[in-house]
Amino acid sequence: MVSPQVLAASEIVVVANLPAPVSMQKHEIRNLFMGGASSEFEPVTLKPGIHERLIFNARVVGLTESRIQSYWAQMRFSGRSKAPVQVSSVEAMKQYLLDNKGSVGYLPADSNVPDTLTVLYTSG
Repeated sequence: MVSPQVLAASEIVVVANLPAPVSMQKHEIRNLFMGGASSEFEPVTLKPGIHERLIFNARVVGLTESRIQSYWAQMRFSGRSKAPVQVSSVEAMKQYLLDNKGSVGYLPADSNVPDTLTVLYTSG
């Protein structure tokens, strides 16, 4: 679990590799990452246990890691939806986003966001 002090000090930016600027509301991002939005976007997340994933889950998705894992287990079992692609680090996230048009992921707000990525949302 993330302490309230760490959560308060951490911000996440949701970024995408898109041909044109777009902005999204928090609920739209949550729906995208929870499989509730049929979209041309491909959500990409960090593997469980990585600090930025914990912050993203708390700030944007609004669920704990265990609730998210349980949800995706149900979705896989029922065949209704697939979990987002997972990458192993913030650097791997940046590279995946740069290499894949239409991909949407998240980075620490204080990281160097490449110019070719569009910031869709900032937690805070």
